[in-house]
Amino acid sequence: MESTIGKPSFRDFLTLLLVFACSFGSWAAPTRQYVFPDPSVLPPHPTMPDPLVMLNGEAVHSATQWNAERRPELQALFEHYMYGSIPPAPAHFQAKVLAQYPGFLEGKATLKTITIEPGPSSAPRIDLMLIVPNQRPGPAPVFLAMNFCGNHALTEDPRVPLTRGWVPSSCKGCTNNTATETSRGAQSADWPLAELVRRGYALAAFYSGDVDSDRAEVSNGLYAFMSNGDAAKNNPANRGTLAAWAWGFYRCLDYLVKDSDVDPKRIAAVGHSRNGKAALLAAAFDERISIAFPHQAGCGGTAPSRGKIGESVKVINDHFPHWFNAAFKQFNDAPERLPFDQNCLVALCAPRAVLFSAAQEDQWANPAGQFEVLQAAEGTYRLLGVPGLEVSQMPPMRQLVGKRLGYYIREGKHSMTADDWRVFMDFADRQWAARP
Repeated sequence: MESTIGKPSFRDFLTLLLVFACSFGSWAAPTRQYVFPDPSVLPPHPTMPDPLVMLNGEAVHSATQWNAERRPELQALFEHYMYGSIPPAPAHFQAKVLAQYPGFLEGKATLKTITIEPGPSSAPRIDLMLIVPNQRPGPAPVFLAMNFCGNHALTEDPRVPLTRGWVPSSCKGCTNNTATETSRGAQSADWPLAELVRRGYALAAFYSGDVDSDRAEVSNGLYAFMSNGDAAKNNPANRGTLAAWAWGFYRCLDYLVKDSDVDPKRIAAVGHSRNGKAALLAAAFDERISIAFPHQAGCGGTAPSRGKIGESVKVINDHFPHWFNAAFKQFNDAPERLPFDQNCLVALCAPRAVLFSAAQEDQWANPAGQFEVLQAAEGTYRLLGVPGLEVSQMPPMRQLVGKRLGYYIREGKHSMTADDWRVFMDFADRQWAARP
């Protein structure tokens, strides 16, 4: 069975090539042009800047002013000084349902394998796996999650295709950075597919390497395509791979909002660690994402850049130069000059829901700092008429707290487990009033 979204002509493909080669505008690019100062002349802010104060010092007093002025300014600031511009949406793309298997998970779910082709054959192709409960009252709420090793690692079912491209050597069962049959289901214990389906949720999953592989020295995905062989346009220190991964979330969203089995008003973005950074960035720029679940996302994601615990701006830029743009490196020794912090990225999600989840032994990701980030974003939620975190102190272990903003911390280390997924579902139940 095959469904096609968009029927691009040859002229469309030429237009798409020009757009990708010449434009680096964001998905929700501000209409006005901004001129921002050099990082060296930005005034230092020892504490996290208030999302409700414009760059010129003017306070934001209304939702109208937030949406018309401050929100676009913040998006432009994040793109200019940190993530780089999120690549634009293609003029046309195709999403093909390659196969449907209604007998998945002992007949409790339908498995769909989908390929998303955002343009010519040289553009990156995303393999999307969608699992939908068969028994449900209507279109299902869905978790859209980016994974580290390929969709085949989430289940042993042989009907899920092996990922085609480069995979990290840390992925179990891969040989010479290539997925093999022995890698099937390698991470299935941490992805409770049956439990998700039992509780009425769909899961859509895609591999980050389909968009752009996580390598500083090599880009064989979106940025390689956009640069058209020009190395100067694919500089690792200015690549912005997190922005590319956010673009990947958007292309999957383009399909999901048109699938009749999915509720387009109840789509959550999920990611762990670096994938969580991308999930939060994606949610900040695209209101089709109803809830963001940036799990243990740390520096550059959910922890403050001004934090004194765990990973610093300098360390993350030194070790992963391809994740951010060149301007962010200029804050290595002066993060206090950043005209924003990660509380402002959370504020860009308002009034939509965000859950920060952490682990006590994962001090590299600064769990206490993550809680402070949520607190420092609350003002925007209240301005927009919804409660934020509404909690003044970090909660005990394994106690989910918060309102539209949520926080959860457990024992253990840096990992995403089946128990974490149950917390995600509990938080989604609260936000979406889903059936237990």
